[in-house]
Amino acid sequence: MTFSLVGRCDRSGAVGAVIASASMAVAARCAAARAGAGAVWSTTDPRLREALLEAMADGVTADDALAELVARTEDIAYRQLAVVDAAGGSACYSGELALGEAADICAAGAGAAGNLLADRCVPAAMLRAFQDTAGESLGDRLIAALRAGLDAGGEISPVRSAGMVIAGSVPWPVTDLRVDWHDDPVGRLAVLWEAWQPQAESYVQRALHPVCTWPRRSC
Repeated sequence: MTFSLVGRCDRSGAVGAVIASASMAVAARCAAARAGAGAVWSTTDPRLREALLEAMADGVTADDALAELVARTEDIAYRQLAVVDAAGGSACYSGELALGEAADICAAGAGAAGNLLADRCVPAAMLRAFQDTAGESLGDRLIAALRAGLDAGGEISPVRSAGMVIAGSVPWPVTDLRVDWHDDPVGRLAVLWEAWQPQAESYVQRALHPVCTWPRRSC
């Protein structure tokens, strides 16, 4: 059904998630990030990701937030979750009834997981790619992780959707890119990121300082 990674940038403190799936519009349901809280990947109940973000926004660590959620959530055995908090703590969970071949892996600053995998090594390949690109921007690292997961086998069905969300210096996610249905969603997402990256900061400034950044105006 999906493979994903959540991660934090040590330099900027930004957090983000990247995801791909054979299912349509996967990022809309399963990936989220919030500045000052963390990033979450969950299958496939959006309420779980919101509960985790709320807990981490209140200062609960990724590990404690996930443990508390697992303890109180009905049908949790069907779910998978990967979480990274604003300090870089990470935690993962794969229920015993998760679909097909399911696996997860966590390390400082990142966590990766997936189900219906073509190979159990997919999450580990994603995490390794994320770690190996530590000097690059968070978006570049997330794209590298997603490509590594696909190259390692991805899931058993053809991948059709992908997405990436990043939150950092302002309350809203500055980057929220989605490919909801495409024959090469990972490649298309990489193209969107390449186009969006140089523009992203200008839209932050338009939000914060419109008098200085609006076209044909000067401050």
